[in-house]
Amino acid sequence: MTDPVSRTILLLDIEKYSDRDDIEQAYLRRMLYDVADRTLERAGIDERLRLRADRGDSVMELIDANASVTALLRALLTEVPTQLHAVNRMASSSAQIRLRGVVATGYVAVDEHDGWVGSDLNHACRLLDAQLLRAALRERRDDFALCVSESVHTGIVRHGHAGIPAEDFHAVTVDSKNGPLRAWLHGPVPGGGDDHSEKGGTSVPGASSGERPAPRRDQPGAQASGHRAPEASAPQPSGPPAGAVFHFDAGAPTFGGSLVGGDQHGVSGGQVTGDVHLGGSGGESA
Repeated sequence: MTDPVSRTILLLDIEKYSDRDDIEQAYLRRMLYDVADRTLERAGIDERLRLRADRGDSVMELIDANASVTALLRALLTEVPTQLHAVNRMASSSAQIRLRGVVATGYVAVDEHDGWVGSDLNHACRLLDAQLLRAALRERRDDFALCVSESVHTGIVRHGHAGIPAEDFHAVTVDSKNGPLRAWLHGPVPGGGDDHSEKGGTSVPGASSGERPAPRRDQPGAQASGHRAPEASAPQPSGPPAGAVFHFDAGAPTFGGSLVGGDQHGVSGGQVTGDVHLGGSGGESA
């Protein structure tokens, strides 16, 4: 086995590949290879800078670490949707091709059987197979959903290079048999699935917030649960309603009752009740 070498990892996978018959699968594979080749050419990555592994419904590319990851991401975000639109607008419904993609970086070794070995590669494959990425593709109209690893986001995406809008990538954590994996999803985070966004995931319909409403008075066991029924209010005394009440507190008066207009002088605290006439000459004061 060779020593592990730093690589950029590109994975592309066809949605619902196994649902097609042999003729349709052969056609989809040709389209997948065409999309991958044109995208890599657009990024300036020729065959001398990459190794390819065929996985039937997916293609795996190990790209030389000296190749531009920025150019690769820019090509994926622009070229892939354009190519898929051109292919699908001429294809029957059974031959539509939709892709999930992952870009990651890490160390990968090649064994004596030309197999690829490395935990970074394993993590990239887990991202490609994540339910969150599958759900994201189901909600996309451009037939492509892309996820990048934490290292790619840190090194490239977050810096806002031309053609790679950082604000379009959202932090997510996906479940895998290797444990939770943090990554960055391009485009909206889907509203369902087992995986979750960085802000705490998707709420489950009908899930409790942990707070219980107080039982109604007519509900059995209301008294036993410690909630007392409100006592009846004391009867109000009969008679004519009280007049306007005025409160003057430290120079900031408040008035309750009817509007009082005109100039008022010499009031500095206390409470005034009853019929009060303020303003104008000849007025009475209580």
